[in-house]
Order: sequence, then C-alpha cells, then structure tokens
Amino acid sequence: MINNKTTAVRIIPVPGKDVGDEVEFGGLLGRAPVMAVNAYSADDFIRRGGRVPAPIHSLKN
Repeated sequence: MINNKTTAVRIIPVPGKDVGDEVEFGGLLGRAPVMAVNAYSADDFIRRGGRVPAPIHSLKN
C-alpha cells in the first residue's frame, strides 16, 4: 500500500517478445518492458476456499 491506497498492475500478454524487450502500446498505455511472471501456481491457495478479508483501516490513529 502506498499513501493508504492499494496498488495494482495490468498484465498484458505479448506473444513473440522476450524478457527485457520493450513494447509500445500507444495511446495512454505508452510503453513498458517485458517482465518475467511468477512461475508458482496459486491452485493450492484457491482450493482452500474462503475469502480474503478487506484491509482493516479502523486501527489507524
């Protein structure tokens, strides 16, 4: 979290590019480097079920 706001990313697959290449998307998206994606699976976490609670903001002074 930065400045009490959650952050996010957009993951856009780019076929034919390698890690380290730069991609020009044009418009407001601009350009970005191609980065490696985590190779681990979240299947075990998802299979557990339940839900992930929202961040708690009431503990701040």
